[in-house]
Amino acid sequence: MRAVAYFESQPITAETSLVDIDLPKPEASGRDLLVEVRAISVNPVDTKVRVRVKPEGGTPQVLGWDASGVVAAVGPEAQFFKPGDEVFYAGVIDRPGTNSEFHLVDERIVGKKPSSLSFSAAAALPLTSITVGSVV
Repeated sequence: MRAVAYFESQPITAETSLVDIDLPKPEASGRDLLVEVRAISVNPVDTKVRVRVKPEGGTPQVLGWDASGVVAAVGPEAQFFKPGDEVFYAGVIDRPGTNSEFHLVDERIVGKKPSSLSFSAAAALPLTSITVGSVV
């Protein structure tokens, strides 16, 4: 699958600050959903992590937390979603990011995408909504 990653922290103006790579398509296990990503959004956390977190051992670091897409597969313990469901979510910092064609996410932090929103609009909501909710 295609993804966007970085191998070392560089200024964003550097030609290799973000690169297109190919990775194996992940497989859903446990309570994970395998989501075919349709849209992502970029947040300040992406910039902060890219500048501060050095990938270990020459492995690529895939950024991205907010996403929306369609469930492609579910792990054997998943209870709330099925293939074909449209979803949106903010991922977690200790797993590969959403800047990829497919992404694994625990179903317990996923919501059904409102039918009134496009995939792009839904992907713009998760982290900003969490932030607003914690400030209010």
